[in-house]
Amino acid sequence: MTKQKFTVTAARGMLPLLAKELAEMGIKETKQEQGNIRFIGDLADAYRVCLWSRIAIRVLMPIAHFSAKTTDELYQGIVELPWEDHIDAEGSTIAVDFNSFRSKIHHTQYGAQRVKDGIVDRFREQTGERPSVDLHQPDLRINVYVKNNQAIVSIDLSGESLHRRGYRVENTAAPLKEHLASAILYTAEWPHLAKQGWGLIDPMCGSGTILIEAAMMAADIAPGSHRDYFGFLYWKQHDKEIWKSLKAEAERRRHSGLARLPKMSGGDADERAVAAAKANIAEIGLSDRISIEQRDLLDWPAQAKAQPTSGLIVCNPPYGERIGDASELHYLYESLGNIVTESYPAWRTTMITDNESLGKFTGLTIFDTMPIDNGPIACQILSFRAPRPVSKRAQQYEQPVETIDADESGEEDFYEPQEAIELSENAEMFSNRLKKNLKHLGKWARKNKTECYRLYDADLPDYAVAIDVYGDHVHVQEYAPPKSIDPEKAVQRLNDVMMVIPRVLEIPAANIALKLRKKQRGTQQYEAQASQKQRLKVSESGLSFWINLTDYLDTGLFLDHRITRQMIMEHATGKAFLNLFAYTGSGTVYAAAGGAESTTTVDMSNTYLDWAQENMALNDLSADKHRFVRANCLEWLQSAQQEPERYGLIFLDPPTFSNSSRMEGVFDIQRDHVSLISMAANLLTKGGSLIFSTNRRDFKMDSSALNKLAIKDISHATLPKDFERNPKIHYCWMINRQS
Repeated sequence: MTKQKFTVTAARGMLPLLAKELAEMGIKETKQEQGNIRFIGDLADAYRVCLWSRIAIRVLMPIAHFSAKTTDELYQGIVELPWEDHIDAEGSTIAVDFNSFRSKIHHTQYGAQRVKDGIVDRFREQTGERPSVDLHQPDLRINVYVKNNQAIVSIDLSGESLHRRGYRVENTAAPLKEHLASAILYTAEWPHLAKQGWGLIDPMCGSGTILIEAAMMAADIAPGSHRDYFGFLYWKQHDKEIWKSLKAEAERRRHSGLARLPKMSGGDADERAVAAAKANIAEIGLSDRISIEQRDLLDWPAQAKAQPTSGLIVCNPPYGERIGDASELHYLYESLGNIVTESYPAWRTTMITDNESLGKFTGLTIFDTMPIDNGPIACQILSFRAPRPVSKRAQQYEQPVETIDADESGEEDFYEPQEAIELSENAEMFSNRLKKNLKHLGKWARKNKTECYRLYDADLPDYAVAIDVYGDHVHVQEYAPPKSIDPEKAVQRLNDVMMVIPRVLEIPAANIALKLRKKQRGTQQYEAQASQKQRLKVSESGLSFWINLTDYLDTGLFLDHRITRQMIMEHATGKAFLNLFAYTGSGTVYAAAGGAESTTTVDMSNTYLDWAQENMALNDLSADKHRFVRANCLEWLQSAQQEPERYGLIFLDPPTFSNSSRMEGVFDIQRDHVSLISMAANLLTKGGSLIFSTNRRDFKMDSSALNKLAIKDISHATLPKDFERNPKIHYCWMINRQS
């Protein structure tokens, strides 16, 4: 794709934030100037900025640069440009923005008029037709900036300021602009805190801008996804396919991100502000994700017990300029500081104010300030430390962890029947298939004492998703659609899925976690996607396990190994059990529950070893005879060959491929399985058994190289009923020493 120059503008003080955004979008060739950042990229990059930047005001694409010392020179330069390449004359509309700096043309309105005349006259000469003017949402917005008598002519791809997200249907007096709210949240490190599962409160929410922008950040919702107008949509060089693809990607990210949204609350003493906030939140589709009530500031201490231990209080308090006497605000700042100190001691606080000295009245410790403009008012963003922050270890294991029984039905998760929406014919088919599966598999799951099972696995070609039930929560994995599928059609099918599931299963939409399922390399399937640590307690075959639907690609419990785990339980009685590449230790739980004499659980991750021990404790299986070893399993196996400790049962379920930084070299299960199985089998007692499994679809067992072992294929025998549609979900063998 052709590379070209673009200019992105931002408000005073926000360029560093914009630069960081562009870098995170993968835009590298940038140059920061006064009031803007220039970059070299392709059209997809420019569209991505329009869709995803929370800070940018406009995205401009320069198309010409010429001398313009007089309005006649300006006019002539405009007339000579090929405007027919950008817009048709008949039935189209234009608008012109004109600014000048240190130039002889200083009358901006007249400058804009001459630019418009030049465009219109060129079309008249060529076709006899002319575009009309629409200052609101034109088909083409032209930006002309004359600096030192040099004119830069650009197409405004944004069309109108990007701070207009499209969700503001109700206003309050002096509402905070959306890009300013985002700047406040970026300064407060909210995206990072949200990933840790911290809560957020705006006790003076006004029309809800901070709450909405915070939710969109935390849920990975593109700020431009709700807009129906951009400056490029009617531009003749608009690439519709690129835009469709970017919109589809944003929709997937929104569905996936909503499951990771932490607890968010807001309120205001003004009932009209609360009504406006609720209307705006409803417009963006987040009414069931953000709690908002009419509430005085002094009422917030009573809400503390219902909030996470750590969080961010962020607000836009009234300014002295607005109420006439800044001294009246002392009490408000004092009250806020007292509330945080006494009721929210592990919460940070961030606010925007036009009077930095007022921040001292909170009694809180400032750790960062940032100058910024709120319209014509020069302000400061003040960030305060938590009075008594939770230690990092406590944050890791206690504070963000929400433990929920999957069969709990609290008030917050109460299902309210949703409005009847007419489904498309295909969506109706999907709904009917889901109902049929639920009736059949739900009965089977209850009979087998499990609340975790695969309900649907791409049964219908048009709906290529895997749907796993965990009590009253659902984990959805979308199989990556082929490139031949229209992105809009693929996303519409995903929308159908996310709309049908809560209706058929009668659960809140908030109980659904979505992830895109694609081929993983190395340890990607184990890498963190977030760090909220919100755990569910689920049961399987009478045993209990912690799962996590949001933080990783996998949940902590491989459902296709249910029968394999039962087999481990049956064979473990009275034996020493070894679990290699143990993940969260579910196999160890089954072995211990089956009466294993001892268990040894080996994994390279501290996180998963801790998880495994918590699963054991959950089943009252914590005892000295259960050992947990943090080690590279390959290295551990190699060292174990020297003075082998013998095991009556070994479970070996390695990754397909690994190039982890904690491992030397690259591991490939197809290439390396012979040496891996041989080393593990050397640790078996006489008559001991090794259960080996892999989910590599094209795996071929090299039995001839392992001819000293008795190998029995038990893949079909370990395939659960809910995975019968997908017999290649895993391959499994029972392996015994022949001597």
